Amino acid sequence: MKLKNKNAVITGGAKGIGFATAVRFVNEGCNVALFDLDATELHDAKKKLDEFRNGKVFIYLADVTEKTKLYEIAKQTEAEMGSVDILINNAGYVKGGNFLEQSDEIWEKTIDINLRAFIYTIRAFLPGMNERNEGFIVNISSASSTLGVPGLSIYTATKWAVWGFTESMRFESMNANKNVRWASIHPSYIRTGLFAGAKLGFLGNLIVPLLKDHDVIAKAILKTIKKNKNIMLRPRTLKIGIFLRGILPDKLFQAIMILMGVPQSMNNWKGRN
Repeated sequence: MKLKNKNAVITGGAKGIGFATAVRFVNEGCNVALFDLDATELHDAKKKLDEFRNGKVFIYLADVTEKTKLYEIAKQTEAEMGSVDILINNAGYVKGGNFLEQSDEIWEKTIDINLRAFIYTIRAFLPGMNERNEGFIVNISSASSTLGVPGLSIYTATKWAVWGFTESMRFESMNANKNVRWASIHPSYIRTGLFAGAKLGFLGNLIVPLLKDHDVIAKAILKTIKKNKNIMLRPRTLKIGIFLRGILPDKLFQAIMILMGVPQSMNNWKGRN
C-alpha cells in the first residue's frame, strides 16, 4: 500500500514508537490522527509534525480503554480527517514484577490497554475498511509473544494474544474476500521508553541486541505496509528463537533461553519515567 494521501490512526501516538511512526508517515504524505492520554505531549507532537508540511496532523485526547468515548472519538476522527485507511494499534502498558507481587489493578490495566483496547479500535474502524474493501491494520505485539518472560507474565500473555488475534483476523478477512491487510510487529527490548533497563545476558545480547531507538520499529512498520508483510520481527534474529522452539525438545529450548539470560532480563528494568 502506498501511503501518500492515505489517512492513518496511531494510538499512543504522542511519543515512542507511535510518534516515530507518525514522523515517517507524514514524510510519506500520509495524514495522521494521534490518539493519546497526554494533552501536552499531543500538542508537542503536532507542533513537531506540522513542520514537515507533507501530511495533515490531527490530535485526539483519548483513553483507548474507555469504549464508549473511544467510539465517539473514532467517529469524530473520520468526520474531520476522512475515512481511515490505516490503523496502528500501538498504545501499550508494562509494569515489570513477579505475578503474585502485582496488584489486580496492574494486571487488569495491562490487559485493558494491551489487548482490550486493540479490539475496541478495530471494531471502530474495521467496518469502514470492509465497506470500502481496503485497509491495513498493524498491531504492535512483542518479542515476548514468542516465549515466556519472567517479570512480564501478564504483558507476555497479552502479546501472545495480539499475535494470535491478528492472524485469526487476517484469515477472517480472507474468508470474507475483503482487501484488508493485517500485520503484527514484534520488537525486542528498546534502549529507551517502556523497556529502559531491560536486557538479555551476554550471549543473548550478542544474538538479539538491544534496539537502539523507536525509529527502528517505525521503519519496520512502514516497510510492513508498503510491502504488504504479515509479520515483522526486530531484530531479525528473533526468527532464530522461533525456529529453535519449533524443532528442539522443550527442555533443550528452555536451557538455551536460560543461557541467553531471558529469565533475568527484567531484573534491572526501569521503564519510562
